[in-house]
Amino acid sequence: MSQGSPPSMSLFERYLSVWVLLCIACGIALGQLAPGVFQAIGRMEIAQVNLPVGLLIWVMIIPMLLKVDFGALGQVRQHWRGIGVTLFVNWAVKPFSMALLAWIFIRQVFAPWLPADQLDSYVAGLILLAAAPCTAMVFVWSRLTGGDPAFTLSQVALNDTIMVFAFAPLVGLLLGLSAITVPWDTLLVSVLLYIVIPVILAQLWRRALLRRGQAVFDRALERIGPLSIAALLLTLVLLFAFQGEAILRQPLVIAMLAVPILIQVLFNSGLAYWLNRKAGEQHNIACPSALIGASNFFELAVAAAISLFGFQSGAALATVVGVLIEVPVMLLVVRIVNQSKGWYECDPDLARRQAARHP
Repeated sequence: MSQGSPPSMSLFERYLSVWVLLCIACGIALGQLAPGVFQAIGRMEIAQVNLPVGLLIWVMIIPMLLKVDFGALGQVRQHWRGIGVTLFVNWAVKPFSMALLAWIFIRQVFAPWLPADQLDSYVAGLILLAAAPCTAMVFVWSRLTGGDPAFTLSQVALNDTIMVFAFAPLVGLLLGLSAITVPWDTLLVSVLLYIVIPVILAQLWRRALLRRGQAVFDRALERIGPLSIAALLLTLVLLFAFQGEAILRQPLVIAMLAVPILIQVLFNSGLAYWLNRKAGEQHNIACPSALIGASNFFELAVAAAISLFGFQSGAALATVVGVLIEVPVMLLVVRIVNQSKGWYECDPDLARRQAARHP
């Protein structure tokens, strides 16, 4: 991706919640009409990896990772305060705050209205959702807030590098603290299949395209973007074909799962935004820092949830709720940081710190 022209929101991205709702309806209907077909798809597994879903997830994730330029890691030191805030919120606050919110709402507040045998699975899905910072959509959110493109690239590259090594241990730790059995072999296979291999393939493909010129690379991104979204939507149709019975029995479960996700998005984005202001970072750094702290790499979360717990699990459903509310909630955060720019920049301490760094 060229630093000067990050993408605006496509039609699919802007109305992602609408497409997800249509997939919910379509998946539930197809699951009721042709249960045998989806049972056969569910049996197409090797080493607990569902082959059709694995293929769809690669089509989903690899185009997202194509946008990541690991060469941007060299720019990390230019805005080390903003990067420090990003890393602190993404890795020291966000997963743990989600685990706490999941315990409060799923195991306490909403427990009487949720199926008792799925409580642990719902908690696990929420943890998976929060354990991986967003990759591709951050470029869109950054563009909508006038964020610094170089900073956005560098923080995404650094987060993705950390994710390769930290995702499995962090998920394992939080699931263990939540008294949920961790299938470590499946977790490590998921990391290999859905993080390590896609990152390698995406970077090899990226280099091959860039050798042919930036224009060729940009055209390739435009062409494969819809394939990524289509793979996501088809995966959701499959998932809701398996989840249909549970949704029809308890349609409010989606709303209950959305509550902790909404709270953690607003809390973590607000925390990152405020910390950047206190650290003296410019508004165009604070915005992408706050936005990556709020959004999630939901494609990876869906893949890991299905691999670890199965299509019919509460974990898979919880990650999909994250997909459902991602765009409207993030657009709300974008609006808040844009409208609060005057407040952000009026702090006299902020102006003094910036003047000291740039005399």
